[in-house]
Amino acid sequence: MAIGYRLFGVALVLHVGMSARLHAQSFEQRLLAIPDTASMRQMSRALSAVPHMAGTPAQATTRDYVLDRMKSWGIDAWSKEYTVYIPQPDTVAAWVIPGPRRTPVRLNLTEPGTKGGGSLQIPPFNGYTGDGDVTADVVYVNYGLIEDYKTLDSLGISVSGKIALARYGRSFRGIKAREAQKRGAVGLIVYSDPQDDGYFRGDVYPKGPMRNADGIQRGSMMNGNGDPTTPSWSSVEGARRVAEDSLDIPKIPIIPMSYGNARRLLEPMAGPSVPQSWQGALPFHYHVGPGPARARLHVKTERGARGFHKIWNTIGMIRGERWPDEWVVVGGHRDAWGPGARDNVSGTVCVLETARAFAALARDGLKPARTVVFATWDAEEWGLIGSTEWVEELEDTLRARVVAYINEDGTFSGPNFGGSGSPSLKPLLRGATHVVPDPVGPGTVYDAWLKAKNADTTALTMGNLGGGSDFSGFYHHLGIPAGGIGFDGPDGIYHSMYDSYDWMSRFGDPGYKAHRAGAQLVGVIMSRLANSDILPLDYAVFGTEMTGLVAQLDSGIAKKQWQHTVSTQALKDALDRFTAVGRAFNASLDSAMTRTAAGSVDAARARRVNQALMLVERRLTRPDGLVSRPWFRSLQFAADLDNGYATMAFPSVNEAIRYADPATANKELTDLVTRIDQARAALVEAAVALR
Repeated sequence: MAIGYRLFGVALVLHVGMSARLHAQSFEQRLLAIPDTASMRQMSRALSAVPHMAGTPAQATTRDYVLDRMKSWGIDAWSKEYTVYIPQPDTVAAWVIPGPRRTPVRLNLTEPGTKGGGSLQIPPFNGYTGDGDVTADVVYVNYGLIEDYKTLDSLGISVSGKIALARYGRSFRGIKAREAQKRGAVGLIVYSDPQDDGYFRGDVYPKGPMRNADGIQRGSMMNGNGDPTTPSWSSVEGARRVAEDSLDIPKIPIIPMSYGNARRLLEPMAGPSVPQSWQGALPFHYHVGPGPARARLHVKTERGARGFHKIWNTIGMIRGERWPDEWVVVGGHRDAWGPGARDNVSGTVCVLETARAFAALARDGLKPARTVVFATWDAEEWGLIGSTEWVEELEDTLRARVVAYINEDGTFSGPNFGGSGSPSLKPLLRGATHVVPDPVGPGTVYDAWLKAKNADTTALTMGNLGGGSDFSGFYHHLGIPAGGIGFDGPDGIYHSMYDSYDWMSRFGDPGYKAHRAGAQLVGVIMSRLANSDILPLDYAVFGTEMTGLVAQLDSGIAKKQWQHTVSTQALKDALDRFTAVGRAFNASLDSAMTRTAAGSVDAARARRVNQALMLVERRLTRPDGLVSRPWFRSLQFAADLDNGYATMAFPSVNEAIRYADPATANKELTDLVTRIDQARAALVEAAVALR
């Protein structure tokens, strides 16, 4: 028989047989009972004891801790080393020059008063900054977006030969660097405005959870994925390397600042008044400049052989009993720009506690049907490097074996549930919320989620995957379904030294109940992926959601007034065909499970069905990738090229529309239709195998 869950009018069928169903129910119930707040608190405290940036001895210590933990639970675990280009700073300094013939004043760029992180501090720098020693007038560029520079053009203000001052937010920081450099800026300062995550939003640390006047947001300025010296291939020993002076990384010096320091540049600034939407929360009216205050930036980072450092992923594996060559992978990055209690010790601890739960069951003889893999990635903060190098090295193996990837990144720091993933996985993610107690309560995570949305089930949406975390290699590069869940709340400690155990234990998740609920949710998701006879991937839901997203293309076409030259009708028809097969497959599977005497699918037949299901989203990739970014092979979603974090659906077509190329738009639509029909054929193959 089949177990059915009806969510928001969509039937999600977990296809497990009678004996398999009892095994899966027992497995899941026992798995739910194991995650423990004390265990997760202990691991959180240990892993966030000191700042542990990639490439440092402190990060090697976290590697050893994770391996020791997994091995102590009986998990087969090992590390994978890569040598990658992550140049660390020798000099980071900034001065404000109050006016003509005034003495430069050196700014204190440190973050005083940190607790629980010892006396160590990661220098206040941005990864992959350019080197330089520049002095120039300063121009305020709001968030440093493309549209912000258009506004400056309308005001007659140029950043050419100037230092651009941008506030964090609204886009990935690497886009801010790209746009400033493109327009001739000789340097860039990025700061966190209190309007976005400081006192404007709440009490600041240490009194409250928000960013104080000394808080600095570090972070990478590279817009690519993986080691920039080995684009599209892995940084294994002996790998070919791109020359350092030709790397696609910023050439201008970049420094992150607190809003306390940024104020010293902004407050005396003259020039035109800013548009109202550019006004931040510092207690004065903002102007765009330039001058009269000037700034000096001096940045020098490691170059040549000194810029290469060793990083280590950790991998733990429990081999499956029925289908050991089918893998379910969960991962989270282990590196941080500080103590990292939120980002991403919380995700690492979730992976570890889930591993501990699976290991406890395995010791009792209750092993998963599929192999489960528990990964912690290094150097994610520099550009998803550890996970990308692993995916590039093991591409053929992972494409053949991984049924889904679950990513946990900085996600347990408050009471509010959220999730994102491939549309094919969203019913599974939602389903898990029905069986896990809410960390605040009463009721389940689903109950609290629904209450927060005023009982409106249509508001219980999950996001799609754009950019910014380790799912990218699996999802965007290989076409493997991916997703993740989390709990969050107000915070202003992102990428600062204040992201500490003290902050987490007082403001983020004092009882570590969100941590525990997160591990329970991930455990349920992993269990259902590992133990269901037929993979719980819902391609009827997938087709329906993708059909709805075609409206974005139509809107872009209408704005370009291309209605008579570019049409999405063939794409809509292809998605209708795909969705119809997805619905028919779900119905056939339910019927087949009901007809069989034991209510199950034998292992050999299930394997044939699942191998076909695993092809569906892989067939929505193409080997030569997007025109703009060949590494991004998936034609479903990608990070927005001009934003970095935002999600773009049908990126090959959407980019052609954005850049006003109707011929390419039609070509990409034709290619997309072909690949959707090929994905539909995989669903047909699955249905044939089921009969």
